[in-house]
Parts: sequence; structure tokens; C-alpha cells
Amino acid sequence: MKPLLVVNPQSAGGTTGRTFGAMRRTIENKLGDVEVAMTERSGHATELARDGALAGHPLVVAVGGDGTLHEVVNGLMQAKASDGGRANDVRLGVIAQGTGGDFRKTLGLEHRLDRYLEAMTSGRERPLDLGRFSGGGKQGHYFVNILSAGMGGLVDRYVADASRALGGKAAYFGASLKALLNARLGNLRCRVTSDGKTTSHDVRSFMIAICNGRYFGGGMKVAPMAEVDDGKLEVVALGATSKLGFAMTSGSIYDGSHIRRPGTVHLRGEKIELELANEDAREVYLLDVDGEPMGSLPLTVEVVPKALTLRA
Repeated sequence: MKPLLVVNPQSAGGTTGRTFGAMRRTIENKLGDVEVAMTERSGHATELARDGALAGHPLVVAVGGDGTLHEVVNGLMQAKASDGGRANDVRLGVIAQGTGGDFRKTLGLEHRLDRYLEAMTSGRERPLDLGRFSGGGKQGHYFVNILSAGMGGLVDRYVADASRALGGKAAYFGASLKALLNARLGNLRCRVTSDGKTTSHDVRSFMIAICNGRYFGGGMKVAPMAEVDDGKLEVVALGATSKLGFAMTSGSIYDGSHIRRPGTVHLRGEKIELELANEDAREVYLLDVDGEPMGSLPLTVEVVPKALTLRA
């Protein structure tokens, strides 16, 4: 059966939709004939990937941003859960077309179509862990890259509300400034289970991230130690407890040097439970899941080792 391409034509500011005809010719030169399914709404990629896996497509390729990849991954996991294991052999491919491209950076993939196609046709495969979480209005939902709570989720809310007349980057910058002004310091209760041992931690931070991948927010290297196939999730929280301190130190996330700063919290394990102790922050201490807004705390996250197989 042909590979299935789940394409978000709105990704990269609509460039994907405008250029996909030319892209398809290049893709089929490498992959052979493909079947294409275009997304039409939020959540549609999940349905298309699920149905494609159940129909027997051996390779399902996410063509879009990190949000498209997030939906495709959830669709593949739904297929695996619903058909008694017959979809276990489906493989995942990635052609990153979003503005951030955070997950492909973790994979070490250069942002070129020929590089994505070489990865899918090289014969190399790697197991891919996922995070499964309950909370934020979701039960048993998956993320492939990073789930964060605090500033990132607030930025997501403001980006969604912002006018795109000045472009996506301007909307994101304005949303980030507004989020910093309105953010609240979170007093977090964090329980981490690693190798059967559970420890409790009180964390004060404007942002905490639970990471399978290394990058989020358009290139912030929040978890430089993260590996997508080690059966662990990394928990990282910045130690700055004032807005000025947060603004001054957040730039260090781009090169990963924040990990060495005093006060930065780094934990790792297979299961993480997070609660917010201060009610005054609840309305603004929001979840960002693979770049998408998704409710608020509390939540429980568990790693699902080797959940999918990635052509990379």
C-alpha cells in the first residue's frame, strides 16, 4: 500500500499549501506513488492518521508543523489501541513545514526536503518514546516533544487571540510580552518516579517543562540532555522568581546554558505528577503541549517507551 502524507496546507503561513504541488513531485521521485490527505480543521490530522493506519498504510508522514506532528502521533496511537495490534507495524515519517521546527532539531534533521526524504528512504529506523498525560481536559493524550506549564501556555492563549495582520512572528513577540506582564509565579508540587522510587519536590518557577525532545518555542534548547528513545522524561524549571530575573535569564535557554545556572531545577523519571499550590496563578498557569494550548494543572505524565517507530 502507498505511503500516506497527512498535509497541513496552512503550515508555514500557508506556504505548504501553495508549494505542495512541486513538493509532491520531488517526494514521489523518492518514495514512489503516495496518497495525500489534506487537513481542513484542528484535530483533522489525528483522524486522517488514525484512519490511514487502520487502512494499512505502512508509512504515515506528517507534513506540517509540530502541531501537525502532534496530531498525527495521537492518530497513530489511537489506531494501535483500537485494532488489536494490527497497526503496530505502521511507521512514522516527518517533513517539517512549520515555523518552529523544534522536533526536527532534536532529530538532527536539516530543514531541507531532500534531507527529510533521505531519512525516510535510508532504511534507518529508531524507536520513539512518547509522553502520555491526563489533565488539562485530556485523558490518555500523547505528546511527542515537550509539555510545559506556565508562560508557554499563556503565550499560546495570546497568540490564538492576536491579529496575524503583522505576521506570525510579530504576533508571537507581542504575545510573549503580554504573557510576561500577566504571568504569575507558580508554586508547584512535583512528584517524580524514577526506577521505582518516588521523590517529592517543591518548585517555584514561571515555567516548568516535561521533555521528551530538546527544543521548544522556536529554538529554545530547554532540555539539552533529552533523548527520544531512552525511556525517560526530563523535567526542567527555570529558577528565576521575579519577572525581571526571568526575562534576563530566559535568553540562556537558546543555547542550553540555563541548565548550569543556580536555581535551575532538573529532574528525570518515567512518571511526573504536577499540582499548582497557589490559586492566584491558576488562570494564567496554562499548559503548552507540543506548541498547542491545552488547559491547566493538575496533571499526571508517564513515558510510553518505544511507542512508535520513526523513519529517521
